[in-house]
Amino acid sequence: MTDSSRQSATRKAIRKPGRLAATLRRGVGIVVIGAAAVAMLGALRVSRPLRFTAAPFAAILGVPSSLGAKASRNAFGMSQGVALREAMPADTLEFPLEVSGDPSELAYRWVAVGREDPRPDSARVQPLAGSQVVAPETPGVYRLALSQNGIEEVIAEPAVAVLVPFASKIGGFLNGYRIGTYLAERRGHRLDERPEGFIEVTREMMNLPVSRHFRIKDFLTHDAQEDVWPKYLALDPRLLDKLELVLTRLAVYRGDDSLPTMALDVHSGYRTPAFNAKVQGHARDSRHQQGDAADVVIDADRDGRITMKDERLVARAVEDVERDHPDLMGGMGLYTSRQYRTPYVHIDARGKRSRWRG
Repeated sequence: MTDSSRQSATRKAIRKPGRLAATLRRGVGIVVIGAAAVAMLGALRVSRPLRFTAAPFAAILGVPSSLGAKASRNAFGMSQGVALREAMPADTLEFPLEVSGDPSELAYRWVAVGREDPRPDSARVQPLAGSQVVAPETPGVYRLALSQNGIEEVIAEPAVAVLVPFASKIGGFLNGYRIGTYLAERRGHRLDERPEGFIEVTREMMNLPVSRHFRIKDFLTHDAQEDVWPKYLALDPRLLDKLELVLTRLAVYRGDDSLPTMALDVHSGYRTPAFNAKVQGHARDSRHQQGDAADVVIDADRDGRITMKDERLVARAVEDVERDHPDLMGGMGLYTSRQYRTPYVHIDARGKRSRWRG
């Protein structure tokens, strides 16, 4: 069986981001935070309100910072376009940082995104030692706030999604949101046939950038739960990295030195098992349920139409990306049948090569 989706395409324009800075500013010594532990800090008194650097991707575009701190380039994936990292509650995760000036006595805390109620973790300031940080204990999406000598500044990207553990799902529901039953919950199936956890999505988070060209709403299940909040989403950052690399490759084919403006649509991102079962021709083990697959429509030649030429260009880009980045190997399905209103391409990052037509 193959993945398929019969949802209509509503194409959207991609904003053209600025070119990555080729060189760092003169006279500023960039010091990568080392592994040496920083002395424990007492209670920090913030002397001014939090200040957000411009988004998206201000951190790697040379935007001045009062602390001279930013996420390093490898915090944004191989494509340098991923704006989301994931962790389980209270886990230690890698958050690569660069600071200009003295890196000592830096501290950090977490700032909740898309929440009216303050997260309990937000008040806890911890010393920063190297690039390892401890994720909040409470699921949600957070930004990292760095502080030093009474000055605090928020690093806008990447955000960190602290996942709701899979075990929190009771039956087919998670906090009133219907997810359904994964194969891994049935006898005789592998436990890895399910996501490790889910991103909790509030109304306020719908437009949160998860990569240079995609927002969190692009990957939500398109089911009949419009009025159920919060929603829950499985989304593998490796998929975002792969999609961004494909878009970059399409720009290279045209000789562009920056990512172009082109129309695209995500037909289908994450599918809950409950919704996947209703999709015609669905695969019971569809990668959409794991959060590492997307059905996309891309106007690759930018002629205002979606044709077989676009599909061939996207397929070529996927092959090139997988050749250059074997860690992102996965499936690709070309859907060109007349039963689909618009041709589209399935792309996933399952870890092994698979090809098909629909």
